[in-house]
Amino acid sequence: MPEARETAVYTHGHHESVLRSHTWRTAANSAAYLLGSLEPHMRVLDIGCGPGTITADLAALVPDGRVTGLDNAPGILDRARATAAERGLTNTDFAVGDVHALDHPDGTFDVVHAHQVLQHVGDPVRALREMARVTRPGGIVAVRDSDYAAMTWYPAVPGLDDWLDLYRRVARANGGEPDAGRRLKSWALAAGLSDLTATSATWTFATPEERAWWSGLWADRTVASSYAERATGGGHATEADLRAVAGAWRAWGAREDGWFSVLHAEILCRKGA
Repeated sequence: MPEARETAVYTHGHHESVLRSHTWRTAANSAAYLLGSLEPHMRVLDIGCGPGTITADLAALVPDGRVTGLDNAPGILDRARATAAERGLTNTDFAVGDVHALDHPDGTFDVVHAHQVLQHVGDPVRALREMARVTRPGGIVAVRDSDYAAMTWYPAVPGLDDWLDLYRRVARANGGEPDAGRRLKSWALAAGLSDLTATSATWTFATPEERAWWSGLWADRTVASSYAERATGGGHATEADLRAVAGAWRAWGAREDGWFSVLHAEILCRKGA
């Protein structure tokens, strides 16, 4: 197998416009496919935990167990610890780590979970093998990723096609795969996971409040985040290009008939003995 990159560059970074989205995520809206498999005593590893909102939800659902949140960006873990503390949770801990080389013995966890992670890593198959390695026999590997090429919206505001093309180019230049969702099952099989269930789910933004929130965070992210810096620094777009894309997002958000859907693929794998 070719040597994996230590890690891909995380395209989004942790600008406020990114955290506006990440802190909205809950176990209910981002990990519903997993929740029916959780039991109170389980030990869970939440990879790519970010600000910890999903981590905290998982911890509340395993009150007699423990949840470890892992991220490769040390700074965001302070936010995750604060999230857990604000909710009065005492069964969480957080650590810096790389999904390609997890610092845990074989079979440590009952559940290993990753939401919107594999699209950003250098070698998703190696990552899945590591996730399976630290899962106990009979335990669960759960992954969920969006698929940018499958995102769809209405109306066809000029400029959003430019956004999608630009984002996919920047993400791939950073070593990731923005259309990860459609590849999850294939990656899982390549990693040796066979007892798996493949499903899909969506986020939909259609009300005035949802459109304003979704269009606003993407407009701001396009001109002010690490993604913006990588788009211009990598020669993928000019600042004028980014301003035009941000304007397209705001124009779409102002449309009464605006509708946007984000497709996610989900894989639930039961590890064999």
